Amino acid sequence: MGATTIGALVGGVIDNMGGDDDSSFDGAIKGAVLANVLKVVVPLAITWAVGWAVLRGAGELKDQLFGQEDGA
Repeated sequence: MGATTIGALVGGVIDNMGGDDDSSFDGAIKGAVLANVLKVVVPLAITWAVGWAVLRGAGELKDQLFGQEDGA
């Protein structure tokens, strides 16, 4: 099952549990849209975090190798 299908199923179930109306289609649509958004946002966030950690680690390694200069 794709992420969109699972998102639609979960959204429909959550909307049905709310008991506001008889239809769970709007929850399924919201769940499918959220699943598609997360398919894009989560990999971008992970890539950013790994890149940030690598750059920070490279800066620390450079400071250890060449010594940290005080600019003040």
